[in-house]
Amino acid sequence: MKKYILHSGDAMPALGLGTWRAGTGELREAVLSAMSVGYRHFDCAHVYGNEAEVGEALSLASLDRTDLWITSKLWNNAHTPEAVKPALERTLTDLRLDYLDLYLIHWPVHLVPHVMYPQKGDELLAWDAIVIQETWAALEECVAQGLIRNIGLSNFSIPKIEAIRASATIAPSVSQVELHPYMQQHAMKQYCDQHKMILTGFAPLGSANRPAHQIRPNDPNIFVDETMHAMATRLGITVAQLALSWALQRGVSVIPKSTNRVRLKENFLSWKITLSAEDMETMAQLDQKLRLLDGSHWMLEGSPYTMENLWG
Repeated sequence: MKKYILHSGDAMPALGLGTWRAGTGELREAVLSAMSVGYRHFDCAHVYGNEAEVGEALSLASLDRTDLWITSKLWNNAHTPEAVKPALERTLTDLRLDYLDLYLIHWPVHLVPHVMYPQKGDELLAWDAIVIQETWAALEECVAQGLIRNIGLSNFSIPKIEAIRASATIAPSVSQVELHPYMQQHAMKQYCDQHKMILTGFAPLGSANRPAHQIRPNDPNIFVDETMHAMATRLGITVAQLALSWALQRGVSVIPKSTNRVRLKENFLSWKITLSAEDMETMAQLDQKLRLLDGSHWMLEGSPYTMENLWG
C-alpha cells in the first residue's frame, strides 16, 4: 500500500475506509472484512455515533496496533480548550485505544456545549466566540501526553489553516476536505504541497448516500457520468476504481466508505491502478468546483455562519 509521510515521520496509508453513515450493526463486520482485505487506515469521528462499533472490530483483530492507522475528529461542541481532552478520551474509550494516529478538528464551526446537531440558530456560536488557536494548543498538549500522534483539520479553508499555522507549535499535518472529480481542490492541493501537508479527500465517490436535504436536483453523479463510464469500461475497471486511482495518482489520500465486501476489495485494489497522462487530463476536465456537502446545514435562521465566512 502506498503511504504518505507526515511531519512526525509517521506513514499514513494512502487509502482508508470511511465510516460516516455506515449503518448500525453492519460496521463491525465491514471493518473486520476490510482488515482481511488489507485495509489498515480507518477514518472515524465521534459525531458518526459508531466509534464503539469500530472499537469492537479493532479489538477482535489480530493485528498489532502499530500496523493500524486510526483517525478521529473533535466535534464542534468541544472546541473550548478544557473540553478537548475529555472529548478525545471519550473517543479513545469507544475505540478501545490508548492513542490516535491522527485527530482532526472536524469543522470550523462552534456549537453550544452538549449540542450535537443544532436545531436553531442560537445553538451555534460565532467563529470569534472561541479562539481556535487555543483549541489547537489543547490538541498540542494531547500530543505531548501521548494521546495523539498527529493533528490536523477538516473542512478548513486555506485562510483558516493559515491562522492556525501562524501560532502553532505543531503544524497541521493533514487537511481533510471534500474531494472528487467534480470538486478537485486544486488550490488546496497546491497549498498542502507547499507546506508539506497531506491532503485527504472525503466523499471521493461523490457521497451518493449523503442526507436527503443535501441532495439538489441535477447534482452530478460519477456512477452515471458518461465520460467516466466510458473510460472505466475501456480500462476494464469500475467507475469507483477510476475515481480513487485518479485521486491517489494526484498524491491525495482517500477514504471511501463501503460495507459491501466485494466493493471493499474493489476499492482497495485502486491503489494498484495507474492511469495514463491522457486519462488524468480527461479527468481534470470534469472539475466543476462543486461542493456536494456545502455546509448549508450550519446556516439555520439566526446562525452566524454563511457560505462566505465558512469557506472564505
